[in-house]
Amino acid sequence: MKALKYITEVDSGGRIKLPKLRLKRGTRVRVIILEHEENEMDLLKAAETTLGFWDNPIDDQVWNAA
Repeated sequence: MKALKYITEVDSGGRIKLPKLRLKRGTRVRVIILEHEENEMDLLKAAETTLGFWDNPIDDQVWNAA
């Protein structure tokens, strides 16, 4: 399943405009509208951080001995 993400604003008529999509005519799509929150990027960055924190040999020894 392909996902596309666009950030846009609702116009005075309550409508949104999207750029031209590269999908075949008649393609069925699901549209989900989420209000954009400013702190959303902080959550996204936190989700994308490295998992190096969990690579801890001392903790591995203690955990394996438990």
